[in-house]
Amino acid sequence: MNRNQVRIRVIYADTDAMGIVYHTNYIKWFEIGRTELLRDIGIVYSEMEAQGYNLPLTEVYCNYLSPARYDQIIVVETELEYLKRASMKFSYTIWDEDREKALVEGFTIHACINRSGKIVRIPPFIIKRIEEQLHIKF
Repeated sequence: MNRNQVRIRVIYADTDAMGIVYHTNYIKWFEIGRTELLRDIGIVYSEMEAQGYNLPLTEVYCNYLSPARYDQIIVVETELEYLKRASMKFSYTIWDEDREKALVEGFTIHACINRSGKIVRIPPFIIKRIEEQLHIKF
């Protein structure tokens, strides 16, 4: 498995007065896609936190191609683009329900930190899961 797909129905609270999705909600959907990709390969974020690691966002990019609207079903496609010593990059495409039209493309980069907030190497249990499940060599 290289990619993960999550289906989401746009709710009214995610839209502006015109029924168009407010721009920051796409970033929230990036998080949903990333969390589910990690969960699918056996990395549960709450368990990672319990072991003393976090992946704070250090960079985000979002290219808005076409608006999503109220009650529309969207598909968030997420891929782990790279894994470095202390960071990882995820790329995203948000599609319409039939995956005929890309609505948004973007990426996020995350550092790995410990409980003290210090940047640290990505722990071996995460590397092992990524290598086994996504076939990305570290």
